[in-house]
Amino acid sequence: MTDVRDTTTDTEALLRAQSGVLEQIAGGAPLAEVLTEVATTLERLMPGCHCSILLLDVASATLRHGAAPSLPAAYSSSIDGLSIGRDAGSCGAAAYLGVPVVAEDVTTDPRWVRYRALAGAHGLRSCWSTPIRGRDGVVGTFAVYHERSHQPSPRERELVGRLTHLASVAIDHDALFGALADSEERFRRAFDDNVVGMAITEPDSAVTRTNAALRDLLGRTEYELAGVRLDELLNASGPPRTPYEAKLHHPDGRTLDLVVSLSPVAGPDGVPVRMIANVLDVTQRRAAERERRARREADVARQAAEQASRAKTDFVAALGHELRTPLQAVTGFTELLGSLDLPPERRRAALDHISTAAGHILAMVDDILDVARIEARALPLHPADLDVATVVTDVVHLLEPLAEAENVRFVRDGEPATAHCDERRLKQVLLNLAGNAVRYNRPGGTVTVTTGTAPGAAVVTVTDDGRGISPDHLRRLFTPFDRLGVDTEQGIGLGLPLAKGLIEAMGGHLAVTSAPGEGTTVAVTVPRRKSVAANHNPR
Repeated sequence: MTDVRDTTTDTEALLRAQSGVLEQIAGGAPLAEVLTEVATTLERLMPGCHCSILLLDVASATLRHGAAPSLPAAYSSSIDGLSIGRDAGSCGAAAYLGVPVVAEDVTTDPRWVRYRALAGAHGLRSCWSTPIRGRDGVVGTFAVYHERSHQPSPRERELVGRLTHLASVAIDHDALFGALADSEERFRRAFDDNVVGMAITEPDSAVTRTNAALRDLLGRTEYELAGVRLDELLNASGPPRTPYEAKLHHPDGRTLDLVVSLSPVAGPDGVPVRMIANVLDVTQRRAAERERRARREADVARQAAEQASRAKTDFVAALGHELRTPLQAVTGFTELLGSLDLPPERRRAALDHISTAAGHILAMVDDILDVARIEARALPLHPADLDVATVVTDVVHLLEPLAEAENVRFVRDGEPATAHCDERRLKQVLLNLAGNAVRYNRPGGTVTVTTGTAPGAAVVTVTDDGRGISPDHLRRLFTPFDRLGVDTEQGIGLGLPLAKGLIEAMGGHLAVTSAPGEGTTVAVTVPRRKSVAANHNPR
């Protein structure tokens, strides 16, 4: 039966040990010193025993020396680095199995086969080892040696249990404190040695600490920066966000372009208690970007000028070619009328040819002038509210003779729609689009003209089931004088570019979809309310 006085003495000793160990932990004493105090406490309470505390290295699955105040130093050195396992003595087996292991006599215990000679050489006969459990599992072992065969008593088990727990507290604290110290050291190095300017601020952006890179960047000392609000020091170019761009007027007169990113450091309640600011100098980068942009814009301007020059040359050549044929007709029939006495029928035919050629030239000049006015945003427009279906009907009636000649059928479809635009210009566009749909259709083909509405707009679609347009030609559809490889004398290649320009001048838009062999659809959208494009002369 356990003596009450022994229990009282043990409790008092354990309380004193616990207080002493906790004071050491709070004071930041080294782990070896704390564990030595724990082991010494047990040796005082169990005279004649020798205590050893080993620490488990999980990565290598070995036990390292922690504390052994009364064991022979040579023995402690020999078992330092002991690999854990079922037959690795009492400590190795306890760490491996996670349960206490008692070797009452090491000379006969099968787990001590490899270590009997070592124990015997230092006068050790029994060993009892208990695993030390921490927050993440087994972290070490608490061993009790005797120089004779020994079986632990309930009192001894109770003492070892209490002191093992105290050792686990010390080991866990050391691990946490070590991780914290390591984290603080890594942060200190990352902060102080960083080539990027960094600052620690209060939540209101008041600076509390800066690194050398930021002080060099700002041209100020740490004393000058302490307490200054970062957002007052840096002139942000927009609303606060992270990251954000800012400008800094350096003491030497320079203006620096900066990029600032902010990272909050939360307290235990999740509320930010600090801010980490990274300040990057992008002045040279911005200057390089501006230089690249200027070179790119200059290159684009040069290419545009070259393209404009080529376009002008192409325009003059195309215009000369297009004017030559009707002018030759005018010249030829004029000479014929002046040199020959023609019968009345031939004279009328010659005059008709002259009139047709002159009309062709006049229409060409009108189209060119319209294109020029559109580009100059000076196209005269007379917008008014009109019935789009009526305009479409007029266009179809005007083109029906052409459709009959080409063996093409017109189909009208859709719903009533009104628009606010120039009736003459809208009719000009639809005549061009529907005329093209007839001319480039197939014999027996159909041209469907549909009217409809869209939000705030009227829509007219012209669809044919002709040959369609290839993707390569579709990209060149609105290039002036480009007939897309079609050999014809109808038009001068200004129809679609002019149609698109006229619709856009009236505040609408024109879109073309096509597929070879399936036909083409042109959709014209014009506003239903007054919204004629700005900068066009409405007179």
